[in-house]
Amino acid sequence: MITGKNYIGNTLSARGNATYHSFNPKLNTPTEVPFFEATDAEINEAVDLAWDAFTVYRKIPGTQRAAFLNAIADEILALGQELIDMYMAESGLPEGRAIGERGRTIFQLRSFAELVSNEDWRNNTFDAAIPDRQPVPKPDLRKTLIPLGPVVVFAVSNFPLAYSTAGGDTASALAAGCPVIVKAHAMHSGTSELVASAVVKAIEKTGMPAGVFSHIMGYGNAVGTALVKHPKVKAVGFTGSISGGRAIFDLASRRDEPIPVFAEMGSINPVVITSKALLNRAEAIAQTYANSITLGTGQFCTNPGLILTVDGPKTEAFINDLAERTIAIEAQCMLHPDIKKGFMENGARVVAQEGVQVVGRNENDLEPNYAPSLIATVSGSDFLNNPETSREVFGPFSLVVRCKDKTELLEVIANLEGQLTGTIIAEEEEYQDLCDVVDALENRVGRLIFNGVPTGVEVCPAMQHGGPYPASTDSRFTAVGTQSIARWVRPICYQSFPKELLPKALQ
Repeated sequence: MITGKNYIGNTLSARGNATYHSFNPKLNTPTEVPFFEATDAEINEAVDLAWDAFTVYRKIPGTQRAAFLNAIADEILALGQELIDMYMAESGLPEGRAIGERGRTIFQLRSFAELVSNEDWRNNTFDAAIPDRQPVPKPDLRKTLIPLGPVVVFAVSNFPLAYSTAGGDTASALAAGCPVIVKAHAMHSGTSELVASAVVKAIEKTGMPAGVFSHIMGYGNAVGTALVKHPKVKAVGFTGSISGGRAIFDLASRRDEPIPVFAEMGSINPVVITSKALLNRAEAIAQTYANSITLGTGQFCTNPGLILTVDGPKTEAFINDLAERTIAIEAQCMLHPDIKKGFMENGARVVAQEGVQVVGRNENDLEPNYAPSLIATVSGSDFLNNPETSREVFGPFSLVVRCKDKTELLEVIANLEGQLTGTIIAEEEEYQDLCDVVDALENRVGRLIFNGVPTGVEVCPAMQHGGPYPASTDSRFTAVGTQSIARWVRPICYQSFPKELLPKALQ
């Protein structure tokens, strides 16, 4: 049952008068239940509870934290169809996507439970003492990883389950031993509250300390700003726009005690397609990328928003074919009106630039929040001379850059901002000619794909979901997969310590 209230620790709370509604993008109407924006007093209480819980939770054995994470997964599943229906109502996404994303959420929670069920993930390091070493004795040194403290997680708009309330950031932070305060995304607050209720049930069933999790509502920036600035918050996880992520990063940097912000913000995910690949399989590539561009209405951070190729005999035909196949795919509903507005405005801004030509646009009459897919093209020189052409257009959009030769292609790659992914579509006989392209992309991206599509992010230890700024604020870390736990811990070294005072894993 949706109450519209905040969870301050395990307790529902609605002390303020300010309310807002989430939105049903398919019906183009607000949802029924009003949500209460957290007051300053509620925010402070949630953070204070998290700080108190940290003193206990940080020392709870990994096996118990694993049981907690598995209990969260069980309670999310127990929500049944109510969660699926709310997800669809607030996102405009279909039931299959909702069920699939719930499955991904469960998998992530259980993966982190398995990870922390033993101490191997801490990479404990032991250097034995050598008391008779000359000229200076060597002390006994032991190093492990310890949690940072309370973490604020901003729920995201495009993944209401897998990267939101109990998604990857929350699961990894809880696994590390950090209490979590979730700032719900206003446009899926009902979905978020249902998941929060599951987390609270898991807390109570497994005996975790009250305050290890809180769920805070708010429509504007005030609630998030207050959370980031609170001195007892020690780290932030964010997925969203460059402007939003940078604002949070700047807030955290200006604190008396600056804290890390792990923000995944924006990417146009360049795809390099060789002329020989187009000669051999242009139609198949066009269909594959039409599907990828429109998948989930293009509302993925890994959407292929930029296609790079060298002009050749099949280039023009490929671009026209890609456009035809893309706009032939039925238009889909976007997450909410603000997303649709941003898509339309940013797309219009890119295609208004000198040299940019619209090749295909869905001109059909569409429902209010449905997205008209768009394919445009520009020369390599015009792209290089105008940074506005590399603007991210979040939705079913891609810009094809026609480079005059390989030198210009490499220059385009070198001048790109940091990206989450880079893709190469090529033939086997070209491998020896691709080393410089690989080198150029390695300097700009966090994940390289060969003969595939960037959409789809596997949850596993080898995944790297992050890249040079502005793809993320720290390219050394991943936001997906079990290695993402490294964001919420720091190393500590114990020198010449009595065994009785060491953490058990170091004794």
